[in-house]
Amino acid sequence: MTGSPGQAALQGVTVLDFSTVGPAARCSRVLADYGASVVKIGAPPRRAGVQIEPPHHAYSGLRGMKRIRLDLKETAGREVFLRLAAGADVVIESFRPGVVDRLGVGYEAVRAVNRRIVYCSTSGYGQDGPHAGWAGHDLNYLAVAGFLHASGRRADGGPPLPGATIADSAGGGMHAAIAVLAALLRRAATGEPVGPRHDVLTGRYACYDTYAAADGGWLAVAAIEPAFWANLCRATGLERWIPHQTDDARQEEIRADLRAAFRTKDRDAWVAALAPHDTCVSPVHAIEEVVCDPQYRARGAIGEAERPEQGRFRQLAPLLAGMLRGDAPSRVEPGRIHTDEVLRAAGFAAGEIETLREAGAVA
Repeated sequence: MTGSPGQAALQGVTVLDFSTVGPAARCSRVLADYGASVVKIGAPPRRAGVQIEPPHHAYSGLRGMKRIRLDLKETAGREVFLRLAAGADVVIESFRPGVVDRLGVGYEAVRAVNRRIVYCSTSGYGQDGPHAGWAGHDLNYLAVAGFLHASGRRADGGPPLPGATIADSAGGGMHAAIAVLAALLRRAATGEPVGPRHDVLTGRYACYDTYAAADGGWLAVAAIEPAFWANLCRATGLERWIPHQTDDARQEEIRADLRAAFRTKDRDAWVAALAPHDTCVSPVHAIEEVVCDPQYRARGAIGEAERPEQGRFRQLAPLLAGMLRGDAPSRVEPGRIHTDEVLRAAGFAAGEIETLREAGAVA
């Protein structure tokens, strides 16, 4: 992709990124590859020899980005960040839920100085719920999501370790980047970015949940849009709930009625009755059902399995090599921090920067 015209698509977009690893770091990497100006914000070193960034940052992870160090626990450090945020387009963070608000750099604090800001928060287990504060990484998320259990067994009987960071890269990182791009598009069209929506997709509302059918099969319901919700309610005989889609006080009643309705027919009967009629209903497939799905078959996504020696798999390596062909990513200058450069560009005077440095607010 080196030199691709697409890399300039986000030229003029400024991103402030608190992350070091995980989905948020991959999100900012994608945005930078398409031309965004990304400023990585790290903490000042507390003692000699402290490693500020993970080792992989010395390579392609930080190419084309700038780095600054701010002490957000100091009032002056927070004020520097908010001054930068006033002229930024996107903020990306991956602290534990609630940390940015305690530090005074959360969504509301940033929105107070920049109403057009797009604020992206990533976390391993979501922003709320009993496990929201758990520490974790890719392997943990694949474990709790059932991926490891479905990935076979090692010789000792345990699940194998994945060969790549699937949840971080293909899951959280890409979805975070897509969400940021969608918010930027909405802001360009309406002047306002997309507001917080994480509650809608966590099961808080009955319109976004899974339900058991009469035969023990399961249905996924994702009727977020009011029109799709209305269609679902009419098709299940629950018209009375159409105006109460996001009524917090009625969610358990709505969910109970949906559960009762779905238990009156088998899963596939419900799919046939609902899926083609704009209700956002789909079957929850077991792996063995996926390979028989007529949609995947019709699109050629599922083929007959071939053994490696039959040649199909030997073709994979040169194909991937062709996709990745291009100049190797440049190595960033080891140890370079761009604090002065970034602050000068934001309008900070030299004396002001020196005062902040002497106070320990920046480094």
